[in-house]
Amino acid sequence: MIDSKESQIRGKWTVIGNNVEADANCLRIERLIKNELHEVARDPSGWDVLYIDPVDARHWELTYPDSELHGGGPPMLKHLTKEEARSKYGTI
Repeated sequence: MIDSKESQIRGKWTVIGNNVEADANCLRIERLIKNELHEVARDPSGWDVLYIDPVDARHWELTYPDSELHGGGPPMLKHLTKEEARSKYGTI
């Protein structure tokens, strides 16, 4: 569940030896997009994905802001207003 006061959830990676470990926010984002949020649109690249939270109807965008890293880097979920979502994704 996403708290109504949250506007962003940003994951981080930590390098330990030869391994990269995802933090709790990465794991939370993965759980949210698999079990709680509903996908409604993708940008033309396929990397940015718009979700809606069925609990409160807020829109959340999944992006990878550190895209220079291998695999696109750690994920980030960011709340978008309906206007921001429509501006980027069109009719939703």
